[in-house]
Amino acid sequence: MTPSSRYIPPLIWGKSGHIQTALYGKMGRVRSPHPYGHRKFLTMPDGATATFDLFEPQSEHCTGEDVTMVICPGIANHSEKQYIRTFVDYAQKNGYRCAVLNHLGALPNIELTSPRMFTYGCTWEFGAMVNYIKKTYPQTQLVVVGFSLGGNIVCKYLGESQANQERVLCCVSVCQGYSALRAQETFMQWDQCRRFYNFLMADNMKKIILSHRQVLFGDNVKKPQSLSDADLSKLYTATSLMQIDDNVMRKFHGYSSLKEYYEEESCLHYLHRIYVPLLLVNAADDPLVHESLLSIPRALSEKRENVMHVLPLHGGHLGFFEGSVLFPEPLTWMDKLVVQYANAICQWEKTKSHCSDTEQAVSGQE
Repeated sequence: MTPSSRYIPPLIWGKSGHIQTALYGKMGRVRSPHPYGHRKFLTMPDGATATFDLFEPQSEHCTGEDVTMVICPGIANHSEKQYIRTFVDYAQKNGYRCAVLNHLGALPNIELTSPRMFTYGCTWEFGAMVNYIKKTYPQTQLVVVGFSLGGNIVCKYLGESQANQERVLCCVSVCQGYSALRAQETFMQWDQCRRFYNFLMADNMKKIILSHRQVLFGDNVKKPQSLSDADLSKLYTATSLMQIDDNVMRKFHGYSSLKEYYEEESCLHYLHRIYVPLLLVNAADDPLVHESLLSIPRALSEKRENVMHVLPLHGGHLGFFEGSVLFPEPLTWMDKLVVQYANAICQWEKTKSHCSDTEQAVSGQE
C-alpha cells in the first residue's frame, strides 16, 4: 500500500457516517463517467436469465498480464449505478477488464424469465458469470470484488468450493455485515437510525419485487410451493427487510424459516475456507453495520495470514468520499484502495512466479 491509502474525509461533513451514506444513496457519485460495455445474457438451469456487463481495459496492466475484475454490486444494484460506473472506469484505466453482475430483477428494463429474484446469499448468477469469463479468457486471472451485499455473495462463492478459487488472485469485500443472523436484531434498533435505513431499503425492495409481480405471483406461474397470495398481501405491509425476506425471499430457495435462511446464506461459515488474499473493508461509522459485527473480520484477520481487515474511522456505508472542504471528488478512497490492493497482489504474484521460474532454471543447470 502507498501513503495515499490513508483516508482523509472532507473537512466539514466527511466525519459524519450518515452524511456519507446519504450522499452515496442519493448521488452515488459526482460527475460519474459512462464506461462503455457489452451486456451478456446467460440462461440458468431453472430458466432464469442472468445478465452482466463486460468492460474491456483501456490501458495495459502494470504487470503486463491479463487480469479481470469480477464485481458483485450491493443490494438491488447493477452496472448502471453511479458508484459502479465510477469504479469500473477507474479500474479500466488501470488495465483491468471488468465484469459486473446485474442482480436478478434489479435492472428495470430486463424482465424475469423465472419466478425467482436475487437473494442475500445466492451465488448462482455470480458463479455463472465467473465461469463465462474463465472459459472466454483462458489466460486471464481474476480479482473478485463485492460491495455490501455483494461482499457476502463473493465471499460465500469462494468458500463454497476450492475450485471456485482457481485463477483467483485475491478478493476484496467492502462494507458487508458478514452475518445476517447476527445483524437481524441490530437492524431493528433505532440507534444510528438503522431502523429508518431498514425501512427505506425495504421500501425499495418492495418496489422492485412488485414490478415483477406477474412473473413472481401470477396465476399461470409455477411458484415455490410455500409462496402464496397471502405472502403478496404481507409484502404490501412490510416495513423491514426481514419481513420481506421471511415472506418472500427465503421461499425462492425453500428455506423453512428466516433463521435457517440467514444462517445458511451468510458468508460467515465460508470465510475460513478462503485461501487467496482477502481484503475486508468496513467503516467504523457505517450506520448500517453494527460495531458488534466487526468482531468477525477482526478475529479472522488475527487468525489468518491471508486476511487483512481495514477499518477507517469514517466513510459511512459505501461513501468514503474525499475532497478538501465542501465538494467531494468524483473518485473515492474506496475506488483507489481496491485498485491499489489489486495492483499490489498482482505485482507480488508476478514476482513470486518469476522467482519460481528462476529457481527452476538454476536447478536445471545444476
